[in-house]
Amino acid sequence: MNDKELFENNCLPMNWTVDDTPPFIPERKELSVLLAELAEIENRIEDIKAKQWNLEKQVMFHQGGLAAE
Repeated sequence: MNDKELFENNCLPMNWTVDDTPPFIPERKELSVLLAELAEIENRIEDIKAKQWNLEKQVMFHQGGLAAE
């Protein structure tokens, strides 16, 4: 049988593989690096919250609801 016949009969050839990429191995980092990255993420979250609050106030202003506070 040729490779096509084997494949059609659900018998894959020995050299056939699904994925040739190596498995993912996570990068190991020092605790201080991880804490610094966490602090940076927290700062970005705070910046996003401040921007969101500002946008909400602008929307209220443009809708004429600023005096309703």
